[in-house]
Amino acid sequence: MFKNQLPIIRYYMMNLYTPPKRLSKIGESATLKAAEKARELRAKGVDVISLDVGEPDFPTPKPIIEAAYRALNDGLTKYSQSQGLIELRETISDNLRRLYGIEYLPNEIIITPGAKMGVFYALTAILDEGDEVIIPTPAWPSYFDITKFAGGNPVEVRTGENFELLPDIIDSLVTEKTKALLLNYPNNPTGVLYDRRDLERLAEVVERRNLLVISDEIYCRLVYDGEFIPFSKISEMRDRTITVNGFSKAYSMTGWRLGYIYGPKNIIKEILKVQQQTATHPPTFIQKAAVTALNDCENYVKEMVKEFKFRRDIVYKGLKEMGFKVQKANGAFYFFPNAEDVYSEPEKFSEHLLEKAAVNTTPGTGFGKGYEKYFRISYATSREKIEEAILRMKRFLNLH
Repeated sequence: MFKNQLPIIRYYMMNLYTPPKRLSKIGESATLKAAEKARELRAKGVDVISLDVGEPDFPTPKPIIEAAYRALNDGLTKYSQSQGLIELRETISDNLRRLYGIEYLPNEIIITPGAKMGVFYALTAILDEGDEVIIPTPAWPSYFDITKFAGGNPVEVRTGENFELLPDIIDSLVTEKTKALLLNYPNNPTGVLYDRRDLERLAEVVERRNLLVISDEIYCRLVYDGEFIPFSKISEMRDRTITVNGFSKAYSMTGWRLGYIYGPKNIIKEILKVQQQTATHPPTFIQKAAVTALNDCENYVKEMVKEFKFRRDIVYKGLKEMGFKVQKANGAFYFFPNAEDVYSEPEKFSEHLLEKAAVNTTPGTGFGKGYEKYFRISYATSREKIEEAILRMKRFLNLH
């Protein structure tokens, strides 16, 4: 008898749970969702080439792995300071001074469980319910949902034809509820790098409108043409800028989940509260390994950047040969082409390319409104796979 009632019991138990309203605003990750489709096809035996995931294919440098192993053997398996190991914060401080000539003391730096969590912490620390955050698009999809989860409202502002910033348009969207601007460069998904003139024009708006800036600079070491300039280095921006960075991209440490934030001491103090009440701190032995990354792995970074630049040129040449309208990437490891001129159903280009040519890219829909005809390519994979993917794309387009 009881057995026969199980379906009824399960039904009522399921209906005991109603998702909170804040979660109803949150969607699935567009980039991770694209990768999931490729995994499903691989499970069926399809030879899928992935040009979708933003993860370097290089192994984590051996000195970092060895440093983590030593740290484990040395007993660094306990709690550390919630703000992060002082040795790592001092090393980051030295690194910022050496690379960019900017000064941040260790108490103006906090170590986080990845850069994504850094963005979440920063938004949580500055937003009141209903505050607006201006996000230039196309933009990494998680920015929109993290802003909502933190209680804010994302306000999208399209960039120009070549994905350049449009400060006058940004200025026109500022309201009494606008709290911050969320910036990302080199940009995901376009690979665009903003120059000093771009940043100075934007800084004028930020200063006049009394805004804060969250600058996600996770791709700052992956630059091929031009110079990377931290937004906090622009005149009058130091006290307005919360910079998020990490070890995932430059040191191929995606699975290690280690990031950091630097910014005004009073804001870092509030971010610290959020970390204390959530993650406490990232794993201590991983923080110790990150010291080695910054001190001893510069040559690894340079070699990786050299290889990425070579791959970038292969992809750019291939896309142009196929007739795509595409802006050449100056950094990161992405292109964001428009499929309108080469495919009759540009909104479905990524979907059809995966189904018919087994090449996985990320549809443009997740990167902001109005990018349905675009798609993102990641060239964080081997030259051989990139070249094969381009051949498949050419065959696919010729057959269409």
